[in-house]
Amino acid sequence: MNRLGLRGRLLIAQLLVLFVGAATLTVVATLVAAPLFHYHLAHAGVEDAQVRLHTEEAFAQAGAVALAAGAAVALGAAAITSVVLMRRITAPVSRLVEATGHVARGRYDAPITRSGDADFARLENAFADMAGRLYTTELSRRRLLDDLAHELRTPVATLEAYLEGIEDDVLPADATSWQVMHHQLDRLRRLVSDLSDLSAADEHALDLHPEEGDLAATVAASVSAAAPRFADKQVGLEADLPESLPPVRFDPQRVAQILTNLLENALRHTPAGGRVVVTCERADRATVRVRVRDTGGGIPADQLDAVFERFHRVDPARSPGGSGLGLTIARSLARAHGGDLTAASDGPGRGARFDLTLPANGGQAETTASRTL
Repeated sequence: MNRLGLRGRLLIAQLLVLFVGAATLTVVATLVAAPLFHYHLAHAGVEDAQVRLHTEEAFAQAGAVALAAGAAVALGAAAITSVVLMRRITAPVSRLVEATGHVARGRYDAPITRSGDADFARLENAFADMAGRLYTTELSRRRLLDDLAHELRTPVATLEAYLEGIEDDVLPADATSWQVMHHQLDRLRRLVSDLSDLSAADEHALDLHPEEGDLAATVAASVSAAAPRFADKQVGLEADLPESLPPVRFDPQRVAQILTNLLENALRHTPAGGRVVVTCERADRATVRVRVRDTGGGIPADQLDAVFERFHRVDPARSPGGSGLGLTIARSLARAHGGDLTAASDGPGRGARFDLTLPANGGQAETTASRTL
């Protein structure tokens, strides 16, 4: 039965229904018609028993032949109609099966001939949407692998060159060489950690432990931790934070991770003598905003959203270091908190600002006093 396919099973089901209907009609007609005809014939005044018997036999035979002929013709017509209908009903399914085969072979743009039926149209639209998402996912996967290979190539090549140089006595095994190799290992370690966070974000499995805490204190701690790196590069770092904020429920470690990524990004794109300012304020009654503003190279208007894509760099030639995943992870963490992370810039060479918004839990008034770090 399973070898017949959907079309064969539907056709057999239709014919079984028709056969049962015809058999039922024949039995009922036989049981009802003969007694009813005998009753009317008896009341018609026919006295001769032979005449009545012959008439009843003639009626029975005529009725049986008529029923048999009608049932045969009806079954034949129904079979032809069923075949035509089954083909029309199963044709969209056959097309979808064919399209599924194309998708399985990697042809995500396989065309689907649309049917006029509303139910099948919904199925076809759902399939086309699924194929489109698979195509997008496949493109993202290929791009991720290409970008990952590119990101790995530099530290691996550097480590290989230094190790070979030391083995061949071309490079000295001094503190400078070990520092370079440690730096490349740290870069690889950071890339692996970021990839782990990115995978968790893609699977909506980020590990969050939200609690009601002091957002300003978390921002202040992140700024203090980043201050030595800014000082080494001679970039000014300031924080203008309010004395109090509305209650915010967040994961302190994850928000600190967001701020660390934002500060690292600002430091990477701000030249010596530049300045980075971090502010924290109540954006409106429902949200609190943390803003990181720098005086660096800025972001073109057409790349304000693209900077959050994995491995995206505004100017690869001027963006050394970093895994290229920091902003992607930061936005995923912000959205996992029910907030968002957006970028804005007045254009190339005019700096950039990143706004982290988090939902506020209450309406605690904010004082006008502030503290500057």
